[in-house]
Amino acid sequence: MQKRPNVLIILNDDMGYSDIGCFGGEIQTPNLDRLADGGLRLTQFYNTARCSPSRASLLTGLHPHQTGIGILVDDQRPEGYAGNLSANCVTVAEVLREEGYRTYMSGKWHVATSKTEPTDTWPKQRGFDKYYGIIAGSANYFYPVTLTRDNENIEHEALNDPEFYFTDAIADEAVGYIREHASKYPEQPFFLYTAFTSPHWPLHALPEDIARYKGRFSNGWDRLRKERLERMIEKGIIDPKWRLSERDPAAPAWEDEEHKEYRELCMEIYAAQIDRMDQGIGRIIRQLEESGQLDNTLIMFLSDNGGCAEELAPGPGTNLVRGKSARAETKKGEPVLFGNTPGIMPGGETTYQSYGLCWANMSNTPFRLYKHWVHEGGISTPFIAHWPERIKDQGALRHTPGQLTDIMATILEATGANYPSEFNGNTIPAFEGQSLLPVFDGDAEREKPLFWEHEGNSAVRIGKWKLVRKYPGAWELYDIEADRTELHNLADSDEQKARVLDMSLQYEAWASRCGVIPRESILKWMESKKKVNS
Repeated sequence: MQKRPNVLIILNDDMGYSDIGCFGGEIQTPNLDRLADGGLRLTQFYNTARCSPSRASLLTGLHPHQTGIGILVDDQRPEGYAGNLSANCVTVAEVLREEGYRTYMSGKWHVATSKTEPTDTWPKQRGFDKYYGIIAGSANYFYPVTLTRDNENIEHEALNDPEFYFTDAIADEAVGYIREHASKYPEQPFFLYTAFTSPHWPLHALPEDIARYKGRFSNGWDRLRKERLERMIEKGIIDPKWRLSERDPAAPAWEDEEHKEYRELCMEIYAAQIDRMDQGIGRIIRQLEESGQLDNTLIMFLSDNGGCAEELAPGPGTNLVRGKSARAETKKGEPVLFGNTPGIMPGGETTYQSYGLCWANMSNTPFRLYKHWVHEGGISTPFIAHWPERIKDQGALRHTPGQLTDIMATILEATGANYPSEFNGNTIPAFEGQSLLPVFDGDAEREKPLFWEHEGNSAVRIGKWKLVRKYPGAWELYDIEADRTELHNLADSDEQKARVLDMSLQYEAWASRCGVIPRESILKWMESKKKVNS
């Protein structure tokens, strides 16, 4: 009889810290709320500020620079990163398959340079018995490019299905894996990685989901941010002494917004995308229940980075089409209108838009900054852990800091799996994280420092202190216990100069050890590439 737990990781894409209901948001997420009520919410868990690096770190237990994916999946050599998941690391799937687990994945991969031709960095070649999803980083929800089953392109399935919606397909595939596993392999545990693209742009949602949010955001981002903060304080997620960050200087006051109807619809669609994902998560949970697997399944839910403030410029969408993130035409041959243009209402397949900076500022309530940056708004994720056979303090909060490198360590301890020093003839560095299982029992002091770097934006956290900089600016120092919203920079105070120096030296030692490439080298590569293409 199976004793070892199943492991299910649910990752979503470009969602802010406080969007879902159990973290204070307006979006209806009853299934995630159920997992939180029956499990734990970690309030200070961190991702790595961007899609590909977060996925590389989650899968390997290493910092993304150690895996070859310091930024995205561009090959930036010799100045920069390879953009491919390195052979000198192991994925959770590879580790668990060696231990007798069946391994499955549905959703977004985004850790391979090649998006159309199978390579040794595709899911089937990195430990997964079965795979369904997209290899690229984003996609039309109704007709995604790079849609793949195992190693075979199956875009035609979406083309020929008038009801196709990618969020549903990801969830349904996960449900099918669980059902088939229970039937064929009842004695084996499984590992399932379900990586939704929701709510990453484009703003594509189903009309019935959009309708549920009609008027919900009509009070605008200023009032809604304050209301969210109040709910977060009531839930115990946010300390009352942490002051709400100011509205982003690039965002107008809601009362001054000229295109309120358009802006409201953008947020309604974003909410509908998350709502639909939650519906799919509900089907996954029900299938686990029906197969008698729920109690012995460790489920972890999180987002790959903070809310995304990226504005999509009007135009032909050439780079998106070339990069396999979009199509120039719909299934019916209609032209796709790219860019955030008020008056062109998003939601359907003929548009390709994002919800923009103003709503991303709300998504990250109460923090500042966004995806790309390593201030709290860029790296803070809602984290839910659910495992009835192990978690007894159901519905509780944990405030111990953690980050993506801890996922591997947690799974190793939970399953008893062995982490290799060599794999397929390659030397494998030790994983960087520490197990979260002790935190399931109660808050504890963090033993290891936390480190981040993305596009020159850098940070280190040791205890309550966080040293952070927005490239190419100077270091800032914050007391996270007193000021997690990072409003009072203490770096220039005489009392903290020694701390700033010590923490910056620890950061530099980590960056050197983990292969962080100076931002200047990457910019040099980008400039040279631009000249070649001009």
